[in-house]
Amino acid sequence: MAAKKPSKRARKYLKLLKPGEEQRSMSTLKLRLLKKLKCTLKYEKLAWADGAELVAGVDEVGRGALFGPVVAAAVILEPGYRIRGLRDSKLLLPEVREVLAARIREHSIAYSIASVDAARVDEINIYWASLEALALAVNNLSPAPDHVLVDALKIDVPYKQTKIIHGDALSCSIAAASIIAKVERDRWMREFDGQYPLYGLASNKGYSTPKHKAILREHGPSPLHRRSFAPVWMAEHTLDLFSDLKEAVEVEAAPEMIEAELVPAHAKA
Repeated sequence: MAAKKPSKRARKYLKLLKPGEEQRSMSTLKLRLLKKLKCTLKYEKLAWADGAELVAGVDEVGRGALFGPVVAAAVILEPGYRIRGLRDSKLLLPEVREVLAARIREHSIAYSIASVDAARVDEINIYWASLEALALAVNNLSPAPDHVLVDALKIDVPYKQTKIIHGDALSCSIAAASIIAKVERDRWMREFDGQYPLYGLASNKGYSTPKHKAILREHGPSPLHRRSFAPVWMAEHTLDLFSDLKEAVEVEAAPEMIEAELVPAHAKA
């Protein structure tokens, strides 16, 4: 059977490979591509030229996490003020994100944050939950935008929108939204760490690290873990299986133990 050809996006990432790097993961290659992209106001200017006055960028974070909500933010930047250093939040150090988030809040016409919790993620799946969070963030903006720039998705809002692949690395407004969302979600994870200290949420932010998965396998998930995600589901059901097996062994052993206790001491001798 002929090997499946890589997708157009995969071929774009594979072009970034250097000699001897054939085993690099797609996520590593994607980060390398994002670092090459430049965040500008190109898409904002196109929307302004089309008649829009209030252009919002919207993005979400936490889509791949095992724990907690998916969080979205929407931002309408001041057209006359340039915030230097805006780029995809994944490429920024935490302390830099904090500084930029403060500047974004100070120099934006409006911003809003919305979230969809783990129970809702499990109910409708992470894709639809992400769309729901993005739409909520946009609809909560006051004043409302004329045009929305979205990172690679189409969302259910009553405004004209532009879908931009790698939008958080190309559009200043989307990058600003990703930074606000990331900083807010990270803050929530630090707070949840006090409530569920077992899982190391302050450091892993709820994502699927080897240590996080090992703790899940040993202790099972918390009420705020996403049970529709494979590592959480597997951890929960593995514990249930071991518990059932232990009960079965104890039940089988019980009659023998009772019989042994009933045998007179002189008979044992």
